[in-house]
Amino acid sequence: MSADLEARIVRYLAHRMPEAGRVSIISLSRIHGGASRETFRVRIDAERGGQRGLIFRRDPVSTLIETEREVEFAAYRSFMGSAVPVPGALFLERELDWLERPFFVMEEVEGCTAGSILAADPYGAHRRKIGEQFFTILGQIARRDAASSDLARHSPMPAADAAWEAELDKWEKVIDEDELEPQPIARAAIRWMRSNPPPPAQRVSIVHGDYRTGNFLFDTSGSIRAVLDWEMAHLGDPLEDLGWALDPLWSADREHPGGMLKREDAIAVWERASGLKVDPAALRWWSMFASFKGLAIWISSAKEFQAGTNTDPVMAFSGLYCLPFHNKRLADMLIQAKEIAS
Repeated sequence: MSADLEARIVRYLAHRMPEAGRVSIISLSRIHGGASRETFRVRIDAERGGQRGLIFRRDPVSTLIETEREVEFAAYRSFMGSAVPVPGALFLERELDWLERPFFVMEEVEGCTAGSILAADPYGAHRRKIGEQFFTILGQIARRDAASSDLARHSPMPAADAAWEAELDKWEKVIDEDELEPQPIARAAIRWMRSNPPPPAQRVSIVHGDYRTGNFLFDTSGSIRAVLDWEMAHLGDPLEDLGWALDPLWSADREHPGGMLKREDAIAVWERASGLKVDPAALRWWSMFASFKGLAIWISSAKEFQAGTNTDPVMAFSGLYCLPFHNKRLADMLIQAKEIAS
């Protein structure tokens, strides 16, 4: 990591944390894998306060997903001190002088790991314990009063019967702008979803937008310590998050979404925690939307990688593996929808 970046971070922390006295950097490393922010782990030693870990999330030169760092920061702030575990959101910086691009700073949650969608059994003996927490926390996100949250100042509040359309419009636009070749399966899914809209949202809530395996941290006892990566957070139908969390891409074990609970058990846990009931037809729609949204993200990934504007290996993986996976998933769901209708 460049000495210049270290020096810039030290200057910034001296500016934002004068009470800490002299600050030195013990270690600085890049955390790879994110598609919308550059993430750095920084361990500091402060003259007054000692050692602590910080996470810097900086806007990249080129990004797969266009998001506002204010939205992500506000999402973290919306849940600080609540039953939904999140890292402390410390500083939001819009000025370019410090690190050349906008960024924000969070506390590091130490002594934890993240599960991998590529692992056959990412949670081992803690599978059920983590699964119950995972879907309980998702239900608690849906319970949070959206109108009074920090996020409500940065994200529009859709009508209950319009949340689906706003999201479908957004991701259709991504495909329109980024497809490198015709996408007939995606276009067929768009036609079906517009012709068969879901019922109105039971509640307009905070939607994490990327709630899945890999985006939370758990410790050695199997306790979830932090939900991460809120860059796609918005207000909408909470079934959007549930459909995304249940998508089979997030686990090598197709019988246990996310590598955790069986599908029916996961839904039951979510219902208890959220206070909502899952309409099977509505969840089918949001499940199709989840694969469609994933497809849009992977199409953008392939475009960025091919153009050379973002050469992170996760971009290549997304285009080579995730894109065909969700194409096949969408095709299967369209066939199932036709069989149900007949």
